[in-house]
Amino acid sequence: MTQAEIRQIFKENKVQLSAGMIEQINYELRKTVINMAVRCVAGNVKRLTPDLMWVALGNLNNEGW
Repeated sequence: MTQAEIRQIFKENKVQLSAGMIEQINYELRKTVINMAVRCVAGNVKRLTPDLMWVALGNLNNEGW
């Protein structure tokens, strides 16, 4: 996500962002993506596809996907 996209989402929801919040949001996004990658390695996923998204999200019960 770009900074503009993040700002726009908050603006649409009438929420103001304080100074430094974009960096904080980017930090949280980075942590989430790193955790997803680690789960893929643990689940022996070499190529993440939409069908395997449940592995990256940590959902062990993939029924209904």
